[in-house]
Formats: sequence, C-alpha cells, structure tokens
Amino acid sequence: MATLHKHIVSSPSSLVVDALAIISGGGAGHEPAHSGFVGEGMLTAAVCGDVFASPNANQVKRALKLVENDKGTLMVVKSYTGDILNFGLAREQYCAANPSKIDSLKFVVVGDDVSVGKKQGEIVGRRGLAGTVLVYKIAGALAQQGASLEEVHEVAQFVADRLGTIAVGLEHCHVPGTEPGSSHLKDDEIEFGMGIHNESGHSRIRPIPALPELVDKLLGYLFATPESDEDRAFLPWPKKGAPRNCVLLVNNLGGLSPLELSGAAKTIAEKVGEYGVNIERILVGTYMTSLNMPGFSVTLLLLPQPNEGSTSKEKILQLLDAPAKTPAWAWTSGAPPRTTPSTSTTQAEGGASSQKKDGAPVSNQFSDAVRGACNALIQAEPVITQMDQIVGDGDCGTTLKAGAEAVLDTLNKPGFTSNGAVGSISQIGQIVGDAMGGTSGALYSIYLSALAQGLQGASTSNSGEPTREQYADAAAFALERLYTYTRARPPSRTLVDPLAAFVQALKDPGVHLDQAFETAQRAAEDTKNLPARAGRAAYVNPEAVKGTCDPGAWGIRCLLQGLFKGNSK
Repeated sequence: MATLHKHIVSSPSSLVVDALAIISGGGAGHEPAHSGFVGEGMLTAAVCGDVFASPNANQVKRALKLVENDKGTLMVVKSYTGDILNFGLAREQYCAANPSKIDSLKFVVVGDDVSVGKKQGEIVGRRGLAGTVLVYKIAGALAQQGASLEEVHEVAQFVADRLGTIAVGLEHCHVPGTEPGSSHLKDDEIEFGMGIHNESGHSRIRPIPALPELVDKLLGYLFATPESDEDRAFLPWPKKGAPRNCVLLVNNLGGLSPLELSGAAKTIAEKVGEYGVNIERILVGTYMTSLNMPGFSVTLLLLPQPNEGSTSKEKILQLLDAPAKTPAWAWTSGAPPRTTPSTSTTQAEGGASSQKKDGAPVSNQFSDAVRGACNALIQAEPVITQMDQIVGDGDCGTTLKAGAEAVLDTLNKPGFTSNGAVGSISQIGQIVGDAMGGTSGALYSIYLSALAQGLQGASTSNSGEPTREQYADAAAFALERLYTYTRARPPSRTLVDPLAAFVQALKDPGVHLDQAFETAQRAAEDTKNLPARAGRAAYVNPEAVKGTCDPGAWGIRCLLQGLFKGNSK
C-alpha cells in the first residue's frame, strides 16, 4: 500500500524514521486538501472529517499516535473554530496522557483570509484558506532536511504570518446528498470574500466586472496598508523603494476549467507586477477547494527582506522548490516566471514575404471584394454560432469572425495590396490560419495557399488582375489540393458542398458569376436535409441536426455573398 499510495500507509513508522512529523486536516470537501498532500516532503498524516465538518478529537489523537517519533510533531491547523477546538483538544488530551511529549508537540494556526476586516473578525479571527498549503510545503521540505521541531515551527509560523488570500465565486457549491437549492447569486452577480465551507462571502457586485477590474478589486484587499485600509492591512508590505518579492498562488475553488483558471492567473500576474512587486514563483492549480464552487482564490506570500526574521527569501524559495512525493503537489519549476516576447510569424520561411509578387498592385475592386467577404462573415457570426451550437461545438461563428477581423486589420495596413493578387491571397491564407486555428483555420489556409499556387505564373490581364478563367483554374486546383487532406466530398454536409458547387460553376464560361453564387447558396441550404458524414456533426444524433444548415457551409455561402457584393461596387 505504501508503494502504490503514498498517502495511505500501512506502516506509519516508515515515514518518520529520520524526520519529525507534520499533521493537518479538516472537513472533507476541500480535496485535494488535505490527504492529497500526504507524502515525502509535505504532510505525514491528514485527518479528515465529514463534508465541511472538523474531525473529532479522537480521530486527531489517533493520527498523533500513528506518527509518534523521537523528533516531534507539528500540527498545522486552519483557523476555523471547529478545527482549532478539536485539534487543540486532541493536543491537550494527548499531552495529558503522555507528559513526556509536551515539548515535542507544536501547534501553528493558519489564518490567511483578508476579506473580513480586523474589527469584524476580532473574535473569530481570519479564516484558513489556500495559503495553508504553502505552509505544508515549506514546513514539510524543511522537516525532510532534518531540521529540528523548533526550527520548523518557527519557519512555519513566519510563513503563516505573511500570507494573504482573497477568494471570489460566481455561485456557491452543491453539497453531495442534499437537494439542489435555488441559486444564491443572480446571473449577473459575483461574490467576494468566499470561504471554503459554502458560507456567504463578504460582499456582492452587479454586474460582473471585466476580469481586469475584478482582479484590481481583489488585489486591493491583498495590498492594503495602514495608510490605505487599516482594517485590512494584514500583510507587512515594506515601504515604497524597498524590494518587494512574493510567491503567487492562484487556486481553483473546484468548478473552473484549467483554461479559465489559467486566463485568470495571467491577468493576476500582470496586475501584481503593476504594484511594483516581483513574483518569484507562480503556482496555478487546484489546491484547496469548496467542492464544485465556480471560483478562484488569490494567495500572496510576502517573502522576507534581507535580515528579516529567522529565515530568508532564498531559503523559502529553496524549500518551495524542493521535490515532494505527494499525489496533489505538481509544482516542478525552480525559476521565477518570465514573459516570452511575442514575435510575428508573417516573415517566417514559406510565409507571405517569400511568395512571388506579380509586380502589379491589386485593384480597388479586389480590395473591396475581400473587405465585403470579411464584413459578411462578421455580420453572420450570431447565425453561424447558433447553427454550430446545435450541430457542433459552438465556436464556428466566432472562429470565422476572428479570421475576418484579422484580414480586415491587415487589409487596412500600407503595403498589403502591393503584393498583387498572388501575394495578397497567400498572405490572407497565412493570416486566417494564424487567427482562426483549429479545423476551419487549417481548411481555409490550405485552400487559399493552394489558390495562390494555382495563380503563380498566370499571365495577368491589362488591369493587373488574373482573368476569370485563370481564377477558375486556380480554384479547381486548390480544391483538389484540399481534397488531399480531407475525405469530405459533396454531398457531405460540410463547407466542401458549397465550395465545390461554386468552383464547378465558375469553370463553366456560360455561367454568370451571380449564377455561380446562387449555385453555392443552394448547396449550403441543402445541407440542412443531409445526414452528417464528416465534421463534428457526424458524432451528433442525426435527428438533432436535421433542419439546421451546416455552419461551415453557411460560412462559405456568406463569404461568397460578401465577395460578390464587394466585387460589384
């Protein structure tokens, strides 16, 4: 058992031969805290009660008995009345039964909440939140190095005193086994100062602010000083001009996706930097939850100044970076975070800059046609999105809009139209590939890149533009190249249906351009009656997609409509 699950030990003495023991715990519902942090380099044992309920004193005493050793035991307790009372009672009863152990049992209470002011929380104290996990890690690593109980206790208390945490949530959590209640918050409301036991927060705001504004408000609590907010000046921030360094922990309260959490962390890190504080380490993940609460907490650990206290910035960072063999601790980097400067890909080898220029700038008619196609896609975004929410994953409209906006942005820059038709089409292909990404971005980029290839070497008309025949040949060539990378063939309920219909009509010199567009439009509309054989719609119940046009096909229809409206100006 010890080999497979480091947090479940059949021989407790195997963990405490050379190091003192550290125990913690609390109610269930905060997973991975606390049992997920049991293992080499962190906790020796965790004691868990029922959901949001402290373990009783007998359970805690059992843990103290299991981890007995010659070097002592440190109890790390979150600042909640039930936790303090039950862990404290266990400590007193254990010491009464084992008088020789009195000096080898130390107690640290962690209260890192900054949402409740000093006056309001004068008796109850600050709540213990996600910052507690940093105490586990730093104290556990120090104990693993063989430090004495007195040294580990002193450093753990020092860290606990320099922690601040503020949490925010879009809703409360749902406790398993209970009936779902009505929503605590309105759809456009958010709550500040959330705890981890489903209690109400400190305040609510409507409407929900944009993320940068939200983070500004959260950090206002954490960076409070005696001058700005005496009631919440919990962290001893040094005066301006002195170096200010911290560790940032962004914690998922249980209901956020990694994507959402990472997006929040990016903004938080940027905003912390605006306060003139250097972030030495960033930890982003799920450390201490409130079941499935959709929210996050922000923790700052203020690192010490030179010659401040019993430890140093370098020592704390070294302990934080030390390896820990536990199920839930995933931190591996031992370097400060850094920003990688963005670079443009437009000059990459094989990009638009290396394409052959035909020597003549494109006409206003060409630019107007491209602009018309982009505007048509942007205007059609809500309709395409609605279609894709039924038959796909809901992002087709926004993806096409992103590509169109990127092309419009480039179209308005000097030099775009000086590349001629070939260079401009090639550049558009690269732009949409970068801006759209995913399947749609790749399909559009492949087709446009192949279209530019098909036009290479074509003799141009007196206007400097390729002729219709040359465009038709290039369009057919591009379609064949696209078929190299997809098995979709018409009728397939994909964008290939209207695209192939248009290309075929364009090849017929007896078909007017308006008629070619109408052919493509009919093909797009016909997709609502076709079974899905490709794309995400192929995974959906056929009855669910019947009567709804394929969003990719409709995007081609809108693009061509805008193209010819712009071309006819």
